[in-house]
Order: sequence, then structure tokens, then C-alpha cells
Amino acid sequence: MIIKRVQTDDRICEFTDIEFSNYATDCNVELNFEEFCFVAEDNGNVAGVIIGRAYYNEIHIGDLVVGKEYRRDGIGSKLVNAVEDAYKGKGYEKIALTTFGFQAPEFYKKLGYELEFVREDKDPKLSKYFYLKKI
Repeated sequence: MIIKRVQTDDRICEFTDIEFSNYATDCNVELNFEEFCFVAEDNGNVAGVIIGRAYYNEIHIGDLVVGKEYRRDGIGSKLVNAVEDAYKGKGYEKIALTTFGFQAPEFYKKLGYELEFVREDKDPKLSKYFYLKKI
């Protein structure tokens, strides 16, 4: 057997989907899996993007990116709200995410996310914040 780094392709995605699903079934857990991507557009230009996955009983926000010229215009809040609205009442209990100290801890706090844990780093800007919001 060899271990090597590769680019993700359809074969790998299919393997991952099948095995991930089968393991959940074997453990009597509902997978309820879905990837998501919401985009904010301004006259055809991408202003912001939020991506993540919903699985088991939670939604995980992976990345929220707002273009520099659109920051402080409420785009990030609207994107997070779009995720919250899309998954309310669909069997998910919470939304989880992480952010670094230099990114958006206060932003998520303002949106009602509760700080679960901070993994401190010698550089506070690189401390990692773990947030959760029940829906």
C-alpha cells in the first residue's frame, strides 16, 4: 500500500460519499448530508461567499469571505442569515464554526453565536475561536 497526495477527483468524491454514508448507517445515525454555497452578487460581481456542510444534526460553516470593498455593508450578516434560514426546521439543531482572532470573533458574537472554546496561540491573532448557535 502507498500513501500519496492527490487532487480530489470524482472517484475520490464517490468513495468518500459512499463510505461516509455507510458508516453512519452502520452506526444507526441519520447522515442528512448536504454541502452548501451561498453567494452575494453585486451587478454580476461576487461580493461575498459562504460555504459549508450540513450533516448529522449540525451545520458547519467552513468559510465566509466578503470582498474588501463590501466589508462593513452587512453582506457577511446576510450570508450567515441565509444559511440559518435555509436550515431551520430541517432536523438540524445547531450551526458550528471556527474563526481566528484576526478574523471575526466579535462579528459572530453579534450574530448570537456562543463562544464554546478558544484554543490560545502565542500570537493572539492566530488563536482559534469555536462558536455555536442553536437553531
